Formats: sequence, C-alpha cells, structure tokens
Amino acid sequence: MGDTIITPPAQILTVEDISLAFGGVRALTEVGFGVAKGELFAIIGPNGAGKTSMLNCISGRYRPQKGTIRFQGRDVTQLSPNHRATIGIGRTFQNLALFGHMSVLDNIMVGRHHLLRSNVLSGALYWLGGAQKEELAHRREVEEIIDFLEIQHVRKATAGTLSYGLRKRVELARAIALKPELILLDEPMAGMNLEEKEDMARYIVDLNEEWGMTVVMIEHDMGVVMDISHRVMVLDFGRRIALGLPAEVMAHPQVRRAYLGVADDEDVEAAEAEAGR
Repeated sequence: MGDTIITPPAQILTVEDISLAFGGVRALTEVGFGVAKGELFAIIGPNGAGKTSMLNCISGRYRPQKGTIRFQGRDVTQLSPNHRATIGIGRTFQNLALFGHMSVLDNIMVGRHHLLRSNVLSGALYWLGGAQKEELAHRREVEEIIDFLEIQHVRKATAGTLSYGLRKRVELARAIALKPELILLDEPMAGMNLEEKEDMARYIVDLNEEWGMTVVMIEHDMGVVMDISHRVMVLDFGRRIALGLPAEVMAHPQVRRAYLGVADDEDVEAAEAEAGR
C-alpha cells in the first residue's frame, strides 16, 4: 500500500516581496508570506514594525513600490480598495471608522452596498420592481449578523452613543456584512477590557470556524494570539523575522529580543506569563 498523499490547503492570499516606503522611510522591505484558505493568521511585532502598513497594502489603501499581492490566484496589487472589496476582501480599522450619526443597523447596511444589484430605475419603482425584495433579503442577512454578535439590544441606537467595546463590535459587523472570503482585522481588541476581549476572541474564532472566513489579524495581546491563531508572522522594522506556529514563533531568538525585549529563557518565561494575563 502506498503512502497517503495529503494535499495542502490552497492559498487564498499570497504576498510576494512587498516593499513600501514613504519618502526616505522604509515601512516594509521585501516581505513575503502566504495564507491558506480557512486559516486564522496573526501578524505581530513592536510598534512601528509595519503591521498596519502590510494590512493597508493587502486592502489597497497603499500601493507598494515593489512586489505582488495575489488573492485567490489573481494579481490584485493595482486594484482599488473598493474593487478588492467587491471580490471578497473586507477589513476593520485600528481607529473606529463608523458613521457616528447613523444607527447601528444603517452602519451595517452600508457594508452591503456593493452587493446591491438594483439599478436607479428599479429603485425609483421600489414597490413595483425588485428593489424592495432585494432590500428585505439584505436586511435578513444583516439581522443574522446582529444576532451573531449579540448586539440586538442596540440595533436601533445611534452608533456614536455606544460604548467603545460595542462600537468595535458594530465595526466588525459592518466588515462581515461585506460577505468577504478574507477579512483583515486591525487590532480588533485594542482598548477593550478582559471580558470584551474574551467575547471578541470568541466571535473571531466562530467567524473562522463556523462562517468559513479566512482571517488575517493584527493584535498586541499575546495571550489571544497564542490561543486562537493557527500561524503567526512577526515583523520588526518592516522586515519579516519569524513565521510559523505560535509556540515556535515565541521561542524564536529574534522574536524574544524584538517583541518581548528579553534575551534569556527565564526572562522570556516571565514576559510570556505577563503577556498572557
């Protein structure tokens, strides 16, 4: 009997030798990695390491001077953010980008605008054409997202009046409403208390495992990164210094120095314990 051949999962995202500079400042230097379909992939590193710059290159906000980004085998390096959204790349932001004067429901509906197929004429003939049925179908999907993120009680509230933790949840809801194949999360737990972090971590894992979304996440909370990530990449001064399983990455000497700021095993253990609190 021959050996069983295990086919590795297909890569949904391939980043090849990305370099990005602002004037004389190098934000990224020849960074490359791949993300498998269905993976929960974390990018970590010290402040200023280039993590958000990398996410901005993937989402289309920044155009790298060098390198290629492929999504599902397609070169998307020159595509606009809106175009990338239409083919299945969604994202959240480190700083909240909600419409504060709009309701939670309307903020989430904004995330579905590119999925609307009705034209101007059918919109004008709302009650006679298909626009009404289409809106009702979108509303049902939005209500499913609201239930998933447990924000039913604030669905009609003005977004700007909500607590910080709830606003972060609403922003995630809007990104999910895009129905992305790949979702980019920029510090989804920043500024949250312990209970809010635990809830957000659960939502992210469920998005990945139950909703089938591939996740690329920037996160500073090392306890969360170690607990929920399948693989981790570490950036330092715009360069990739480690890539692998969470435990392997945390044991990497360069990661100890760059991210934890320590050099020997005892100091590393103490720093990891502190990060996991």
